[in-house]
Amino acid sequence: MVCHDCGIVQSTDTMDRGQEWRAFTLQEKKDKQRTGAPINITIHDQGLSSSICTLNRDYAGRRIKPDMQSQFYRLRKWNRRTKISSSNHRNLVKALGLLNQLGNEVNVPRSVSETAALVYRQALKKGATRGRTIKNLVAASLYMGCRICNVSRNLSAIAEAANISKKEAARNYRYLHDLLDRDIPRISKGKIISNLVKTLNRSGGVENAALDILDAASGLRITSGKSPSGMAAASVYIACCLLGEKITQGSISSQARVTEVTIRNRYKELVNRLDIEVYL
Repeated sequence: MVCHDCGIVQSTDTMDRGQEWRAFTLQEKKDKQRTGAPINITIHDQGLSSSICTLNRDYAGRRIKPDMQSQFYRLRKWNRRTKISSSNHRNLVKALGLLNQLGNEVNVPRSVSETAALVYRQALKKGATRGRTIKNLVAASLYMGCRICNVSRNLSAIAEAANISKKEAARNYRYLHDLLDRDIPRISKGKIISNLVKTLNRSGGVENAALDILDAASGLRITSGKSPSGMAAASVYIACCLLGEKITQGSISSQARVTEVTIRNRYKELVNRLDIEVYL
């Protein structure tokens, strides 16, 4: 490194961190790039590990010699073993694979899967996976990731995709919540109503009326201690009745993943407390 004005040598033997090749077209520049994929927290080794091809061919496509094949076989074997070297690594491999599969089934964004992977890693680091199945903790981590990222997903839907009961998923979610002591935002009932109205193909007037009913119920503290899905489903049903859009409680309950009894109970409570006259 030399000064152009006085000629003083600032330093020698410096490392050139730039590219050592030249490219004259955009396609040539794209082909010569050798940067790897970004760090991915949803992979147990974050995508930083290497892999050795099993084709036993060199860079030109020629088959390598038999003595080299046996050497590469041993290299592949030890490379595989060093990737998963402990029980925690094996647990993480299985859990994150299941997490990615479960996230695809319930159709959550990538940010939710990454947040859920971080939650599971923190639980594993604290030794909280002992005595609990990986499937239950993965479902609870994914639901916590949805809550943290403000993505509306029902716990029942996640439990159904994971093939476990809602009671088990809720128990493990409470366990992770107490263990990690994270600030989990509350469930937005407005998002539940918006998703429910969109799924049922109702008009925008139904959504606005249901939101007004729910705001009035929140002002009177009727929603305290009640299931958000049940209150949202009952509000949508009342709004449909008021606007003359006929719909059954069964169709709402199947989409909101609550029982018809819950909708009837919340419906009666809202109508009586808010003095709403509904003509069926």
